[in-house]
Amino acid sequence: MNEIDRRRTFAIIAHPDAGKTSLTEKLLLFGGQIQVAGAVKSNKIKKTATSDWMDIEKQRGISVTTSVMEFDYHDYKVNILDTPGHQDFAEDTYRTLTAVDSVIIVVDGAKGVETQTRKLMEVCRMRNTPVIIFVNKMDREAKDPFDLLDELEEELAIHVRPLTWPIESGIRFKGVYNIYERNLNLYQPSKQVVAEKVEVDIDTEELDARIGAQLAGKLRGELELLDGVYPDFDKEEYLKGTLAPVFFGSALNNFGVEELLNTFVEIAPSPRPVMAEEREVEPEESKFTGFIFKITANIDPNHRSCIAFCKICSGKFTRNAPY
Repeated sequence: MNEIDRRRTFAIIAHPDAGKTSLTEKLLLFGGQIQVAGAVKSNKIKKTATSDWMDIEKQRGISVTTSVMEFDYHDYKVNILDTPGHQDFAEDTYRTLTAVDSVIIVVDGAKGVETQTRKLMEVCRMRNTPVIIFVNKMDREAKDPFDLLDELEEELAIHVRPLTWPIESGIRFKGVYNIYERNLNLYQPSKQVVAEKVEVDIDTEELDARIGAQLAGKLRGELELLDGVYPDFDKEEYLKGTLAPVFFGSALNNFGVEELLNTFVEIAPSPRPVMAEEREVEPEESKFTGFIFKITANIDPNHRSCIAFCKICSGKFTRNAPY
């Protein structure tokens, strides 16, 4: 039961170029799985993203197939499924959504909700999958955060509750306030490593000194407005799939990613019962159980030992395998 309770298996989904793979890379960085983050496609950063291992993914800067990665974070075992965003590979994403317990949707702060995001949200709604929304690219000029919240509710047909709040956007972007934990961290932009944070109490004059009296007053006013407009976060509504917590940040520059990860592992569901053709399978059953949503053969050399091992078994899964 301890192993079941500490597992968090989720997919990252979005419209193409919203920043799914960049967010995956930074989650791996904060989880200690990698020491230096790569980029999806960059002339300055030579290291490619960990989850984009196929040649075409490295060359084109897109995800073609779902990649599965895992790491230990605090007392949790986190399993990330980085999915393709392009419609041509959407079938792989739909299949992946049957295997996860929750989802993180990445939305471009400048473009808002896009076509593929709406389609993927419909799949999540059909299964009542718990959803967290990460509004990305706040280090670029973005829409007004309040307008983005209204757009998310209208376009995705789900109630939202912001759990972090941005201080401006673009070149004026200073960081995010963590509403869930009631603290503010000011960041130094860092694309490849975890930078040190500066923790500030928003009710003190230190905030005015660091970001200016005008921005400090605006932040306090917006937080007061949020508390008046949106009810307190209800974890049960989130687990039912009717309420989506919203986080703001920049995956590329490590803004707001740690807040997302810390809150996610705390509130996201552990493995839940799955309905098979014959019956419902409980995660705590004494017999070994697993959900196979995809079989990949002879693509990544690191996977081939698994295929060879299957040959030792009954062989019913290896009829067309290359071994």
